[in-house]
Amino acid sequence: MKKVLLLAVFALASAVTYAGGYRVSLQGNKSLAMGHTGVAVINSSESVFFNPAALVYLEDKFSISVGVHGVFSNIAYQDAETGANARTDSPVGTPLYLYASYQANDWLAFGLGVYTPYGSSVEYEEDWAGSHLVNNIDLQAIYIQPTVSFKINDKLSVGGGPIYVTGSVNFNRNLNRTLTDLEGNRANVTVDASGVSNWGWVASAMVNLTEDLHIGATYRSEIILDAEDGDADFENVPNSPLTPFADTTFNASLPLPAEMTVGMSYDFCENWTFAFDFNRTFWDVYESLDLDFANPEIPDSKNARNYKNSSIYRFGMQYEATKMFTLRAGYYFDESPVREGYFAPETPRNDSNNFTAGLTVNLGEHLQIDASFLYSHFKEVDASYNYYFENGVAVPFKGTYKTNAFVPGLGLTYKL
Repeated sequence: MKKVLLLAVFALASAVTYAGGYRVSLQGNKSLAMGHTGVAVINSSESVFFNPAALVYLEDKFSISVGVHGVFSNIAYQDAETGANARTDSPVGTPLYLYASYQANDWLAFGLGVYTPYGSSVEYEEDWAGSHLVNNIDLQAIYIQPTVSFKINDKLSVGGGPIYVTGSVNFNRNLNRTLTDLEGNRANVTVDASGVSNWGWVASAMVNLTEDLHIGATYRSEIILDAEDGDADFENVPNSPLTPFADTTFNASLPLPAEMTVGMSYDFCENWTFAFDFNRTFWDVYESLDLDFANPEIPDSKNARNYKNSSIYRFGMQYEATKMFTLRAGYYFDESPVREGYFAPETPRNDSNNFTAGLTVNLGEHLQIDASFLYSHFKEVDASYNYYFENGVAVPFKGTYKTNAFVPGLGLTYKL
């Protein structure tokens, strides 16, 4: 079984997750406004992420897209039997993205992307009912992807490139449900790791069935991040041979699962575009969240997750209203990868309905302003995590979770 520290990646700033597990769907304002479709859409350098093979069909010699999203999220927890309740107080996230593309000639294009497909940040009230599972978690990372795109002919192109990932994590939880020092302060541990990195790759294809009908496919590889000699700091631990907790180091690893996206886009009635993407994420690689402490007197932390593979169904529309304004709207349904009995509060994600909208404002021939908005509503769920143990006995943590998020976004596109 793979040993996993919840080291999921997020870039430059952290925010609560907006897809199943710790997957984050905020990779471009144009695409997000259309339900985060894009694998078969040819309209900007956002294709560096969605489908590198599409870059060779862009009309502009050079294109750069930059953007930011403001993430406002809320998680409410309540146990109807005990009356325990809590609400997250997570900071506003500001994830960024940057894409650039260059047309070398009519059959070759290059691209570069910096983006954030995974991550999670959650901060609960101090010593809440689930503090033995998590108090707060802050994950940061950057995906860097150089890309090349080849046109085989007017009907077919391929693209891809390597992916370099670097990340960090800071995670705090109480040691158990009751342990305190002499002043009554809850004993807790903070684990911190930085400079965690590894390589992966992306490959894609684009098929132009007609001038208006396009089919695309993109595969992004699994990447394993290994954390070695991270810091584990223990606080408020009573001085007793029964509590041998002292500052030490730890090792762990994180799988960022592979994913496959296929889709189509269709241009019709001159000014309209319809897009559909199907995304499959191979979450079954995420089996357990474990920390191996260097100090042999400290028991390793082993926490089953046992995720399942999950799918996302995305729909988007675009309407070129005038030469100045392009309007977009979309919807996607996101399946949770969390199995029954494994619902942990650090990524409390159930199935979700997601509604998007946005527009582009053309400020002349070269500069565009891109705006988007996402509302995510997660299905209210009565769920439990059944694999927390004290003294060898399972102690389930259960309750009702309500989650939603508002995500406005703003970006710029410059073309030559």
